[in-house]
Amino acid sequence: MASSMCASTRLSLSSSLRTNLSSPRTSRAPLISLRVSPIFQALSFKSVRTNFKNPISASASASASASASARMAGQNKKIEKFETEEEVAVRLAKYTADLSAKFVKERGAFTVVLSGGSLIDALRKLAEAPYKDSVDWSKWHVFWVDERVVKRDHVDSNYKLALDGFLCKVPIPLGQVYGINDALSAEAAADDYETCLKHLVQRNVIATSKTTGFPKFDLMLLGMGPDGHLASLFPGHPLVNEKNKWVTCIKDSPKPPPERITFTFPVINSAAYNAMVVTGEGKASAVCTALGNSQHSETLPAQLLSAEDELTWFLDKSAALNL
Repeated sequence: MASSMCASTRLSLSSSLRTNLSSPRTSRAPLISLRVSPIFQALSFKSVRTNFKNPISASASASASASASARMAGQNKKIEKFETEEEVAVRLAKYTADLSAKFVKERGAFTVVLSGGSLIDALRKLAEAPYKDSVDWSKWHVFWVDERVVKRDHVDSNYKLALDGFLCKVPIPLGQVYGINDALSAEAAADDYETCLKHLVQRNVIATSKTTGFPKFDLMLLGMGPDGHLASLFPGHPLVNEKNKWVTCIKDSPKPPPERITFTFPVINSAAYNAMVVTGEGKASAVCTALGNSQHSETLPAQLLSAEDELTWFLDKSAALNL
């Protein structure tokens, strides 16, 4: 039942590596807790779609893997522009529902990665007719591209934001919502989350990229900050260049709170589909820079975003002001 997602529960895994990741519901939110060592090997304003044939170049400071991935997927980039944020939300709901149907048919599961901020509100149409009743929510597996290292009921928690704004309104099984362990330190929470992903890859809940060897999520729903950051990967920060880890932590975030965990670019760019959702005039400058229409000297993290199958930017008129 959709309402059951509003109740707090705990999801845990023991070191025995049980094959069913779901655990009994208790009084807390779904929580991943693994005690095993990582095994990592390496429309008044008509919708516009633009195919880019040329790659977005990265600065020399960007990691080779991120740059190569961006070049590889440059020709699979699209931009969709809309007059209002409401039209963005309507289109995003259909886009997500269509991909859900595609992957459920092909794989029997749909792995979705959420971000925080305004992205959650942009998903509101998915919780309305016709999608609330037509989407096969039982096949959804939900993850976070980044999270603040705070308790789940804290106002800064991306988990709480998604729970209150979206997840409690749709009937996704509780055992298929994978939040970070909020009882751990930043480093331990990042390691714990990466270990969780590796077991889900072993079970083929999450696919593996044949190109990179990293996990291949079906869809990541992402947002961008006014400074061009995505996830918790900020301009000029060394973590932008991380090439080996799946999940890492940051303790000196330029945006509070300072401690966070985040997916790395090799994982983000290995997703089958990435959707970057940006609205509002306050982000127009970063959009212009990220999409290659600016002489900005610094490469923004958003410029390094790509996807194995397709990257789509969803913009309202205000965010696309400078394009």
